[in-house]
Amino acid sequence: MAAKKSGGRDRGGFKASRHGKASAAGAEGSAMGERASAAGNKAAQRRAAEQREAKSAQVGTKAQSSFLRGKKIDPRKLDGTESVVQLVEGTFQSYNSGRLREACALFTELMLEKDVTVGMTLTGALTPAGLGMSTIIPLMEAGFVDWIISTGANLYHDTHFGLGLSMHRGNPTASDTVLREEGVVRIYDVFFDYDVLLSTDAFFRKIIRAPEFQRTMSSAEFHHLCGKYLVEREKALGIPQKSLLAAAYRCGVPIYTSSPGDSSIGMNIAALALEGGSCILDPNQDVNETASIVLHAKRGGGASAVLIAGGGSPKNFALQTEPQIQEVLGIDEKGHDYFLQITDARPDTGGLSGATPAEAVSWGKLDPDRLPDAVVCYLDSTIALPILTSYALAKRQPRTLKRLYDKRGAMMATLKREFAKANG
Repeated sequence: MAAKKSGGRDRGGFKASRHGKASAAGAEGSAMGERASAAGNKAAQRRAAEQREAKSAQVGTKAQSSFLRGKKIDPRKLDGTESVVQLVEGTFQSYNSGRLREACALFTELMLEKDVTVGMTLTGALTPAGLGMSTIIPLMEAGFVDWIISTGANLYHDTHFGLGLSMHRGNPTASDTVLREEGVVRIYDVFFDYDVLLSTDAFFRKIIRAPEFQRTMSSAEFHHLCGKYLVEREKALGIPQKSLLAAAYRCGVPIYTSSPGDSSIGMNIAALALEGGSCILDPNQDVNETASIVLHAKRGGGASAVLIAGGGSPKNFALQTEPQIQEVLGIDEKGHDYFLQITDARPDTGGLSGATPAEAVSWGKLDPDRLPDAVVCYLDSTIALPILTSYALAKRQPRTLKRLYDKRGAMMATLKREFAKANG
């Protein structure tokens, strides 16, 4: 199957740079004039270079290292007519722009094959900056993202837009004392009225009081119900689709949160518990449901991919699906097939946010055979995600929506069957 391809594909120099092997020519070759090397005969190399220069000869080698098979750096001059695809492929040559080019290629060439299930994680204040509308909704609607794990904060701030409330550009150097006096809240350079919080809190309390919420459920079920109400609110207000929760409801994309109490949504659920409310988000269901999504993808003959925006708890929650399957449930598996992360976290501090895909292999989170296909971009998600989204939409046709929310029962049945078989 196309999704199972690994190694061997040259993604704009990405494969060559990671799979190239050093030539054995070394010092002996340089002395014979085959190729210069830092390990070679320096006097001979110097004389050979001077002889070529005396003849105005083009510098070259008879034997070329496989490390030098990557595409030659020779970008076109920018003239203002470039598309995003031309910009990425033609000018993103190296350093973090090179990693973003590789990420775009990995996403479009491998992760978006029809039999790959793509899970996305969201951390950092992305929805307040408008990325829900500009990138995440288009990715879901195109069938490029099949399930999501997000911080509760991203989903809470996403709701502002579905309620017709506004967020504004601001100056991060403004006085927070003055902002407080004027009833303005800021997330760095995103400003909004304090009443936005009060209105959003009131909306959640109103809908969570409904009878259908008065039970124990997974966070995916909870967010699906919230999305249903946001769809109706957007219709009532006559505004275009702006809430990713509403879009996920329409597209059948399950959205989980790894820390339900760590957001204003969870705070309002807790407040209603004091009134006698019985809405409870069950992390056990979330752990097993997310594991079932990954196992179902694999057992269905496909592959599993993770697109990680940021890091934190959602990153771990997505990656721990494989240790849950293998280590805890005792089911034979090898790990996720494709790993793409956008992060600003360093790996050397030991935090999960900066943990590399190679480290994930040691935990069983990532298939070691697919490690060459893993990409980490050390970039701000607010820069990388719009470019990645635009590139993917330009390069690939929409995929058929997998509507995994509607398949949760079947996927859990697969997990239970495999668990019983492995431990019977």
